[in-house]
Amino acid sequence: MSRSRALPLIALVGVTAVWGLTFVQVQDALALYPLFAFLAVRFAISSVALAPFAWGSLRSLPREGVVAGIGVGSLLGAAYGFQTAGLELTTVSSTGFITGLYVVFTPFIALALFRTSVPQVVWIGVACAAVGLLLLNGAPGGSALGNGLVLASALAAALQIAAMERYAPRYDPRALTFLQMTTCVVGFAAIAVALGEIELPRGWTVWGALLVTGIFAGALGYLIATWVQARTTAARAALLFTLEAPFAALFGVLLADEVLGWPGWLGCVVLMAGIVVSEPAAASSIRRLAGRGSRG
Repeated sequence: MSRSRALPLIALVGVTAVWGLTFVQVQDALALYPLFAFLAVRFAISSVALAPFAWGSLRSLPREGVVAGIGVGSLLGAAYGFQTAGLELTTVSSTGFITGLYVVFTPFIALALFRTSVPQVVWIGVACAAVGLLLLNGAPGGSALGNGLVLASALAAALQIAAMERYAPRYDPRALTFLQMTTCVVGFAAIAVALGEIELPRGWTVWGALLVTGIFAGALGYLIATWVQARTTAARAALLFTLEAPFAALFGVLLADEVLGWPGWLGCVVLMAGIVVSEPAAASSIRRLAGRGSRG
């Protein structure tokens, strides 16, 4: 694998590791701090961290780019809102599995909305990822309401990934990421005010989760993800994002005393096999996209 292809892959693996870590941290923090206040502060931290780097590109962003950023940010906000609300009512493992189902939804959505062709071997990779997620986390436990909220999160995430395939190559990643973060701040702050969830964060458990999710998982994580999504297809991005689930399970074992048996380890292997199998076709898709872009 060339350096130009390896760098986005390595960067995205690092991002998914941080995202996996946040499952446990957020669950602990939400036991002490209101849900929508947490999300508002989290994305406010992301916005502040990005602002110095995004200001110049924002000034030159066309109106269409602003609309795209707000629209994609609304989908991102919906994904996080549903996921975090569901996490309060279900288990870390169930959240990891159901959230990962966006890998199944994304190719269908990209095909339906944008006529993005998906090579057959990528569909095989998607199927492997779905089986791997099931083996890794088992059949969903927890409450039906919690699992339903997380499923809504997976659908919103799939829509966001598909939309980013269309918009990430067109606009500066710093501006696009900043608009997503600030859109989430506005939405979650409005909900927090309406629900009376206005209080200052207290304690290291809450602040630690806010800083990790705000700076590393939010500002840096989504800046990297936007940069990578400008260079790949929605289906491949979704496959790479599924690495979040094994990391969530691993940190659940290490930090939350959850148990990962042999089916879980087998699930990790199957999931990774799906990513490896799909790689040649994904590379061809990237070359076709690059070819279309060079023709104007």
